[in-house]
Amino acid sequence: MSAISRRRFLQLSALAGGSMAFGNLADQMLGLTGGTSRAYAAEPIKVGIIDPLSSPYKTSSIHDVHGATVALEMYNKRGGVLGRPVSIIEADDASNLQTAIKMANKLIKEDHVDFLMGTFNGDVALAVADVAKQQNKLFMATCPHIMDLTGAHCNSHTFVFMPNARMMAQAVAPYIVQVHGSRWYMITADTVDGKAALQAMMDALKALNGEVVGAAVTPFGTTDFTAALTEAKAAKPSVVILNLYGWDLVNALKGYTKLELAKEKIGVGGMIGGEQIGRPLGYANNAGIWGLIWDPKINTESSKRFIQGVIDKYNHTPTSRCYLGYAAMIQILEAVRRAGTTETMDVIKALEGHDFDGLKEGRSYFRAWDHQHVQDVLVGQAYGKELGLGHYQLLATVPGDAVAGGRAENLCRF
Repeated sequence: MSAISRRRFLQLSALAGGSMAFGNLADQMLGLTGGTSRAYAAEPIKVGIIDPLSSPYKTSSIHDVHGATVALEMYNKRGGVLGRPVSIIEADDASNLQTAIKMANKLIKEDHVDFLMGTFNGDVALAVADVAKQQNKLFMATCPHIMDLTGAHCNSHTFVFMPNARMMAQAVAPYIVQVHGSRWYMITADTVDGKAALQAMMDALKALNGEVVGAAVTPFGTTDFTAALTEAKAAKPSVVILNLYGWDLVNALKGYTKLELAKEKIGVGGMIGGEQIGRPLGYANNAGIWGLIWDPKINTESSKRFIQGVIDKYNHTPTSRCYLGYAAMIQILEAVRRAGTTETMDVIKALEGHDFDGLKEGRSYFRAWDHQHVQDVLVGQAYGKELGLGHYQLLATVPGDAVAGGRAENLCRF
């Protein structure tokens, strides 16, 4: 990831009020007092983070760890939680199911972590969720979006911080139709995640009376999308929908630009974009209408504090994956504070139904009956040149309650 320019750094520092202000405001947010580090006698609270640190999702995944680390250090600087320091133990699942199961068991049985968080791939998340329940550990799934995690395969020990596929698709689809039209060609990664995005986007398009004029499925880790995009062009859609993520999405958007589909008046967009996609693309290759989880232009005090914390630690503006790691870690630790213990079932009860500051303008809370984090979903249009902070112009902030669906539409039964 590239470092930000000195001008960008100064802009952000002015927005957030500087690193000293970050520390003071963090204290106010967390109800902490005192400004000195403390010596710890107690064993640390251990959080095991499982992420695909060596797969096509690796760039996004390290941001998850960055965000969680910023939150952790903020707590440790002010005395930890329940008088105990907090530590992170990282594990790489490599987007592989068996590796993820092995790593989850290692973190629990050998490293003796108190909680699990992270993952990206949907099948990996489901497997880790099963391990967590078997071993009586809370699992905070930060990045997967598949519906099953809070649907048919939900379980009492798993919470999902990411907006699910339904929420993202229902928010972004009307804006894609408004800007680019309702004749869609779908390019989908041959993964659980890609298929979940495909289904959610097709459901959203159906509700808008749109039409799928063609489709292609691409292997996970594809670097050359020329064939799929050439087929898309021949179908003459109004827009190509990319049900992809990570480097798959980056490479597909580079192909979209190279083949000059915009000149054919064929738009592009999809369920999920963000700074972690825009940044490696650069402004020249960035295009389309996207669902966004978080964006650095969100103008709340807590969002500004978060931005400054990542700048101070890593010298870059945060991405939405940084946001997920940071905000999810805070909610685990705040639940421990409320519960007064790290006992799993007590912390679960402290999270269920809890309203919290999700660093966004609208309400954030965990539904008690399926453990989904209901939150704002943003819609953004990619910049073709640098016009301000970040790579997207915000078109809309859609309240989570408007797109999350209700219990009657959900198969979750704990």
